[in-house]
Amino acid sequence: MRKTSIYMFLLFITPLILSAQTDYHELTSKIKNLLKNSFASSALFAIDIYNLSDNNSIYNQNEKLLLHPASNMKLFTSAAGLYFLDEDYSFDTEFYIHGDIIDSVLFGDLFVIGGFDPLFSSADLNFSVKQIMKAGIKSITGNIYGDVSKMDSLYWGEGWMWDDDPGGFSPYLTPLCINRNSAEIVYRPGRIGSPAEIKVSPSTEYFSFRNTSETIMEDTSDLTITRNIINRTNDISISGTLSYTERVDTSHVNMYRPELYFLTLMKEALHYNGIFFNGIIDTLTKPGSAELIYSFSQPIQKVLMELNKESDNLSAEMLLRALSYEKFGGPATAENGLKLIDSLIIKLGFDLDDYRLVDGSGLSHYNLISAEVINRLLIYVYQNDIELYTALRKTLPVSGISGTLQNRMRYSNVKGKVAAKTGTLSGISCLSGYLKTVSGKDVCFSIMIQNFVEKPRIARYYQDKICEIIIENL
Repeated sequence: MRKTSIYMFLLFITPLILSAQTDYHELTSKIKNLLKNSFASSALFAIDIYNLSDNNSIYNQNEKLLLHPASNMKLFTSAAGLYFLDEDYSFDTEFYIHGDIIDSVLFGDLFVIGGFDPLFSSADLNFSVKQIMKAGIKSITGNIYGDVSKMDSLYWGEGWMWDDDPGGFSPYLTPLCINRNSAEIVYRPGRIGSPAEIKVSPSTEYFSFRNTSETIMEDTSDLTITRNIINRTNDISISGTLSYTERVDTSHVNMYRPELYFLTLMKEALHYNGIFFNGIIDTLTKPGSAELIYSFSQPIQKVLMELNKESDNLSAEMLLRALSYEKFGGPATAENGLKLIDSLIIKLGFDLDDYRLVDGSGLSHYNLISAEVINRLLIYVYQNDIELYTALRKTLPVSGISGTLQNRMRYSNVKGKVAAKTGTLSGISCLSGYLKTVSGKDVCFSIMIQNFVEKPRIARYYQDKICEIIIENL
């Protein structure tokens, strides 16, 4: 990773050279035969496969069509992060005091500055409170404020679907994050006729929950876990039925105004650790005369691993805004972060007017890009920057082993040979990345499947089979 000026970055471009087509008749015939069925005839397949070892194209189908990348968008966001941020970059949550500490009493206010850390947790908060205690503070006479001025006030991405709310995968955005800006609900069957057993984490006054569910004898369940999104409250309700045969499972509900969620948990952590505080919590920009007493740092490598391995949307959006803040100053915006991703697309030789990208995670249905562009990014990284290639590939899920591919392609001839980014939205399934064939060839690919009404596992089957065909026949 390197901190490079956008303009210098674009000036010294190594041209991407793609060599002529080689005959892959047997391999391509097997892919075409695989796609001779009703699902493939009604759904839209866009495929771009490239032999990196021999530097030529293997197979193309609808590769220039504009489609929704879903979480394949994260390949561009993470590549931009690797290019434009230093390898020692960290997401810092900073704690400041404005006032004086006299005899272990802070006569003044405590400020928490949001630094886009998507992985900051209750455990990290408790650790930070202990550091505040080490600074000699046992009582606070003033208030606690969250400073969220590093980012604009847009709490969702452009084109995000209203009915994804309150899913934990579509978190409200703020630079002051905690617990993925969501609550975790663990549920299991109770006694027949009784409510399901529910454990909500963390335990906090910030939200309430009501459990009117029922455990039933039937084999099918109809359990609903939601939040009152109509009235913009954090009242969680659990209703419906849960079969007695169900195993323990987990759901996540996003939190409205997550910056106040952070501050509420902080107030509770102060009390838990014996620090007296009886003031208010609110948002406010830190005064220039405030004094830094502690900074919690999250390394970018850890964020990138979570971003791609687990396809974490909050990590992608916070990285996009961190890019914006570092290069253009505050308040950070998605638009400015996307300017850096645009520079990658220009570098690959494409015209920005031919594509549309609006967020960093791929949640938006407004994103439109082609399999050709996605694969060209993978080709460029492999051919021109071994450091970036190594860093990016390390963050990708691996077939049968890790991340969102842990339970896919687990059979011996494919397991561990595919490192790729998954992407799923309603009617959309994408898989793009790298693989190693049985003969030792390096290959990159992008497979985008859209416009289907069947379950996503059917689309994933075709992606997995195409990877298997490449691995076994090249």
